[in-house]
Amino acid sequence: MWEGSGLTAKQTPRNDEPRPDEEAVAAEATLPGDETIPAGQGPDPNGPAAPAQQTTVAEEQTITAENSIAELTVRLEEAESRAGEYLDSLQRERAAFQNYRRRVERERAEQAQVIAGELLLKLLPTLDDFYRAMEAVPAGERNQWFEGIALILRKFERFLADEGVEEIPALGQPFDPALHEAVGVDSDSEAASGTITAVLQRGYRLGDRVLRPALVRVAP
Repeated sequence: MWEGSGLTAKQTPRNDEPRPDEEAVAAEATLPGDETIPAGQGPDPNGPAAPAQQTTVAEEQTITAENSIAELTVRLEEAESRAGEYLDSLQRERAAFQNYRRRVERERAEQAQVIAGELLLKLLPTLDDFYRAMEAVPAGERNQWFEGIALILRKFERFLADEGVEEIPALGQPFDPALHEAVGVDSDSEAASGTITAVLQRGYRLGDRVLRPALVRVAP
């Protein structure tokens, strides 16, 4: 039977002997100095990254974070600088507006005082007439009519006082050209030189403004 098949016992291959292709694969899978890697297996692509790769990624993330922080710092400094400029501009505008408001209020007050002074100045001649009429009445003839006129005069004086009008002191005072107007000299007066000896017309002022100087006579 063996002879008819054309094979001898020596030529029959054994199942436990490695084939040539299996020997080559085993030789390639075994490297000198390395552990033997089973045939058909290799490094897992889904496995953990190598330490060198992890370090590189961490460094890149650190650099990116530092760049972001530096950029945000620059933007913050620019925003703070603009905010300081805006605040300084606002403070200057507020100070300018306050100065303008105070100037306008002062000008209005001065204008109102000027208008009031002009009106009160027109009333002074009427007040002078009251005084002349009162002084012209003899002392023995000052009856109820006279008292009625005196009451009207006092109301007139109170009205002027409420408006801030004051009479300028004159009789017995040193002559002041800013407050008095000399219209004569009393050569026979024993008063000190420059002293006012008589008041011919009362003077008045409104605050610091002289509405009308007093007409006086002074000692030489």
